[in-house]
Amino acid sequence: MKSWDVIVIGSGAAGFAAAVTACCKGLSVLMLEKAPHFGGTSAISGGAVWINDTDQARKLGKSGSPEEIKTYLRTIIGEANYRPELVEAFVNAGRDALAFLEQEGAVKYSLRPLSPDYYPDEPGAVDVGRALEVVEYDGRELGEHFQTLRSPPPGMLLFGGMMVNRVDIQHFLDMRRSWASFRHCGKLLLRYGRDRLRHHRGTRLAMGNALIARMATLALRKGLELRLNVTVKSLIEHNGRVTGVEIEQNGESATLHARHGVVLAAGGFAAGRIAPQFRPATQQHYTMSPATNDGAAFQLGLSVDAKQGADLPSNFFWAPVSVLRRPDGSEERFPHLVTDRAKPGVIAVNQRGVRFVNESNSYHHFVSAMQQQAENAPCFLLCDAQALKSYGLGLARPAPVNNDALVNAGYLYKAQSLGELAQQLGVDPQSLEQTVARYNRDAQNGHDTQFNKGGNSYNRAMGDAAHQPNACNAPLVNAPFYAIKIFTGDLGTSRGLVTTADAQVVNQQSAPIGGLYAVGNDMDSIMAGTYPGPGITLGPALTFGYLAAVHMAQQSPLTFGETA
Repeated sequence: MKSWDVIVIGSGAAGFAAAVTACCKGLSVLMLEKAPHFGGTSAISGGAVWINDTDQARKLGKSGSPEEIKTYLRTIIGEANYRPELVEAFVNAGRDALAFLEQEGAVKYSLRPLSPDYYPDEPGAVDVGRALEVVEYDGRELGEHFQTLRSPPPGMLLFGGMMVNRVDIQHFLDMRRSWASFRHCGKLLLRYGRDRLRHHRGTRLAMGNALIARMATLALRKGLELRLNVTVKSLIEHNGRVTGVEIEQNGESATLHARHGVVLAAGGFAAGRIAPQFRPATQQHYTMSPATNDGAAFQLGLSVDAKQGADLPSNFFWAPVSVLRRPDGSEERFPHLVTDRAKPGVIAVNQRGVRFVNESNSYHHFVSAMQQQAENAPCFLLCDAQALKSYGLGLARPAPVNNDALVNAGYLYKAQSLGELAQQLGVDPQSLEQTVARYNRDAQNGHDTQFNKGGNSYNRAMGDAAHQPNACNAPLVNAPFYAIKIFTGDLGTSRGLVTTADAQVVNQQSAPIGGLYAVGNDMDSIMAGTYPGPGITLGPALTFGYLAAVHMAQQSPLTFGETA
């Protein structure tokens, strides 16, 4: 009979937080991943975490009080959906969770020097102190497991395989006007060139890839057993307690037992067949979740009478997405998070050729605006030649990259006049010209009178600080003009299984189901369908993964006989 102390289903940040913590507390851990690669959505994410009062914040004098962050969360979430027991656990344990994982060597973070909350003018919001950035990591430390770490899609890599973070991107944008940036980029390119002589991609990892790689390295060294290509068919119950799982691997079935608990951490249901019933209907919708985030773990919970979250303002974490269709029929999806929408000389228009949103607001807010009217989804991001040269647009890269291949593929629209561009997009030319003319008049004065683009600290942080008088506004005047089509999309689900503050899944009567835990996107999000700031998915993921493992370690183990 094969048994472990802990069985974790899924290999994203939440699952690894539970696995690493359990390993460090002396428990044996088996991690089961359905995909051929590990890391899930976390591996292609920005990797940021949003946690209050961390050691990093304290060192720089930016620690915030628990009352401030709770005031902010209560304001954004709203009284009706605010769950004080979960918020208290997150606020009180977040710092301890991150400190524990850092002391063990599972994660490494630095405080972002400027990263405002997404609603910076609301009570309790801060511009600095809660958002932390992943420190880069050497993928070679993973050894043979580097081959099976999930790679970001090509559009998020440079030169076919080089990862860059937010700081690196700014250096590449500045490399022609700053010696320090030129030198920084030169070092990256030399490292990448050496890597490609031996590896399938660059080994200098950033963002979520670095987070997962570092966590996996430590967990594997601590004895974690990681199995890929495994389908969990069902949970095993005994006397009302979950005691293991039934799996299928390579065409064979097996029964695996867990002495302390089973953790559902399989990334939610954003790519599953049930997803459409939980989101507003739009013409086309694209998730950034991998196909294996199909809700299987969510359904496993429901099969043992677990309680699922109620309808929320949003059951997903939204993100606008553009799609490149290749000649072979395959698709590449690009999430428009930080690189283009807020930049000077970039605006969004709907199918009537008019603006409908502050483009520099958060990606979640942007898609919420798209969902308000059918004519807003899909929409178009527009820019002029100067903006494309300076910042790029979606998959289109800034100068000196030639983007003609994207034009030929039908992803990037290019025209010598706004009227010609309108015809290509199928919008009214006069309407588009009037929209751009109005925006241009405002941009000349540095103030967007229509939607107040660049009107708060978060907007400006996403813009170009070197551009004056407003970091987010510049007129579109230099031909050729460009556009890409934007669809509603998501980064994953916020609706999940209801849990206690220790991440124990509860049943329909709100009583804990012994031995069953849910973390990450399988857990009903404490953010309750809102998106307060950068890293509000991974911050709770690490925190509640840690809390789940701590709780499991305190439980008396079950006995199953001979162990694997």
